[in-house]
Amino acid sequence: MSADDPTGRGMTDLLFTDGLPDLDPETGYRGAVAARAAGITYRQLDYWARTELVEPTVRTATGSGSQRLYGFRDILVLKLVKRLLDTGISLQQIRTAVEQLRAAGIRDLAGTTLMSDGASVYLCTSNDEVIDLVSRGQGVFGIAVGKVLHEVEATLVDFEAQTPDQVDELAQRRAKRTA
Repeated sequence: MSADDPTGRGMTDLLFTDGLPDLDPETGYRGAVAARAAGITYRQLDYWARTELVEPTVRTATGSGSQRLYGFRDILVLKLVKRLLDTGISLQQIRTAVEQLRAAGIRDLAGTTLMSDGASVYLCTSNDEVIDLVSRGQGVFGIAVGKVLHEVEATLVDFEAQTPDQVDELAQRRAKRTA
C-alpha cells in the first residue's frame, strides 16, 4: 500500500482511479456487454482491443473460443472514445489522448472534462483550465467524464458480471470437441 494506491491493489495500469464505484477488479463483462454499454459495435471493440487502444484489464483473449472480460473502467474508456469519435476526432488523435490520460493519471474523475477543439483533446481538471481553453477563441466542446461514468453505471445494472476463472460456455464446448 502507498499514498497513491491506498487499496494495495496495484492500480497503476488503470486509466481512472477515483470517482468510480468500488468494484471488484477481478470482475468483468463479456465483450458483447461491454460493446452494448459503450454504444459501439462488437467489431469496433475487437479492433480497439487488437490495436491496443482499449484492452480488457480483467481477462484478455487467449485464443479461439476465449472471451475477453472488460472491467468497469475499460467500459468507461470505451464510451469516452466513442463520444470523441462521434464528435469527429480522428482515431489517431484519440489514441494520443488516451495515452496522455494514462500517463497523467486522474485523481478526481467527477471534476474532469475532456475538451477538444476538433483537432486535439485536452484534459481539464478545473474550471480555470476550461475557461483558459475557451478563452483562446477557438470553438471547443467538452465531455463531462462524471456524467459518462454514471451512464455506464446505469447501463451495467442489468448485466451480470463474471470473474476470469469462470470458463465461458463456448470455450468449454470447444475443449470437449478437441479432447
